[in-house]
Amino acid sequence: MSEVKPKVILAYSGGLDTSVILKWLCEKGYDVICFCANVGQHEEDFSAIKAKAVSCGASKCVVTDLRKEFVEEYVFETIKCNGIYESRYLLGTSIARPCITKEMIRIANEENAGFIAHGATGKGNDQVRFEMCSMALNPTVVPIAPWRDAEFIESFKGRKDLLAYCTKHSIPVDAKPKANYSVDENLYHTSYESGSLEDANCAPDESMFKMTTSPKDAPDEAETIVISFKKGVPTKITNASDGTSITDSLDLFLYCNKIAGKHGIGRIDIVENRFVGIKSRGVYETPGGTLLRAAHLDIEGICMDREVKRITETLAAEFARLCYNGFWFAPEMELVRNSIEYGQRDVEGNVRMELYKGNITVLGRESEKSLYNADLASMDIEGGGEAFDYNPADAAGFIRINAVRLKTYAASVEGGGEAFDYNPADAAGFIRINAVRLKTYAALRSKD
Repeated sequence: MSEVKPKVILAYSGGLDTSVILKWLCEKGYDVICFCANVGQHEEDFSAIKAKAVSCGASKCVVTDLRKEFVEEYVFETIKCNGIYESRYLLGTSIARPCITKEMIRIANEENAGFIAHGATGKGNDQVRFEMCSMALNPTVVPIAPWRDAEFIESFKGRKDLLAYCTKHSIPVDAKPKANYSVDENLYHTSYESGSLEDANCAPDESMFKMTTSPKDAPDEAETIVISFKKGVPTKITNASDGTSITDSLDLFLYCNKIAGKHGIGRIDIVENRFVGIKSRGVYETPGGTLLRAAHLDIEGICMDREVKRITETLAAEFARLCYNGFWFAPEMELVRNSIEYGQRDVEGNVRMELYKGNITVLGRESEKSLYNADLASMDIEGGGEAFDYNPADAAGFIRINAVRLKTYAASVEGGGEAFDYNPADAAGFIRINAVRLKTYAALRSKD
């Protein structure tokens, strides 16, 4: 009776590294089941990847189309949370990893596999993301990271060794010249790093971009679009210029990519701080994500209470940090996401935007859940109009009450001072001014 081999699920791309890892795992005595996630990679031939995996020794190769799940549960969740790392990076790779790992663990459970393996390097964030997510979903599954294995590293010190191994084991290698940088892609973004881009002062070559037109070459005529939201989630995009209207989540996002990319929107070139303590230079293009983020921030402005906005901004920063660092399935992430979800219940309406040569210009917004009151905001109407009993004279008391703390501090810095002219009557104006926001919110709630 033949010995039962331990099963491992390998995250497989069909590229040089994971093809070598596949054969190496087979040589180590594993029954390798390859897994390839379709998260919207550009022009990927999944049937060819599947055939290559089997020819290299995999017992099978599972290809799962995760695009719709990726959009609805990860991309739109990030838009809803205003997720952005270090004020610039829109988390394109970070949100794909938990989506992929979740499916890997599902397959591991289905196949009764005790191991998962990945081709992430020992210097990057992805090793952390894959393994932290895996441990959160199934702590009994053991991760294998060949690029941290001493024997593997000793055998493969560079691309030359990898290619020699492929020749020895008849592993097909892409004949096209390798780009002088690495690429990670999904339908949310494309990232470029390493190689020539490791020189932080070396400008990226225009030919490398896949999702966006250079703003210099973008159309000379602007386009106007309208994006609709419900509970913070995009529900429809309408092109006011040609009448296109899309509501399906996946098609909506792909159209956002298409139209924003056409107008040169969504490119950034940054140096960021990896979780493992290394600074990294990355070039990213995230056209649809940039567009939806701008629209979502704008609709929040008209629908969201000031203090709720202040609190959710701190939660958004925490969401981005947890996501970037690989804690998507952690309990603290559940707390953050559920808190933001509650804050999004009234974020709905339409945002009208103009796209032109790398720029997004908001032209207007409307919402049935609006907290904006034109009469209350108007400089031409005394008070608050018919809806509110706003008295500008209350502002004097409001200012004096808020200044008490500042006067106290100033006196302590200057070494003392005379007694303050505190007037209890100012409290009335202070309270009424603070109540304006609460009355506005109560008026909205009364419509529910």
